[in-house]
Amino acid sequence: MTSDFNIRDSNWDPNFYHHFIHTKDLMTIANSLDLELFHLSNPSPTRYADNSYDANSVLDLVFLAPKNPRFGKHTLLPKIYKFSNHIVILLENLL
Repeated sequence: MTSDFNIRDSNWDPNFYHHFIHTKDLMTIANSLDLELFHLSNPSPTRYADNSYDANSVLDLVFLAPKNPRFGKHTLLPKIYKFSNHIVILLENLL
């Protein structure tokens, strides 16, 4: 499960120092699907601010089944975001 969840939280964004009210709901849903938040192999913002009042942030998350051997890592491709303010997340299939 991957998406732009529009939830800033200190659990995945080291530049954000608070917990958002919807984090618990998101984690409950992921847990009910036996998914866990998969941490990036190259952590950085996934959304770049388009104005000077906002900050770059981590809004795009990846949840995977922890025992699934098919997906071993995912990486961010920060140079590929010409048509959006979000960057590309590449999931690698290991099998």
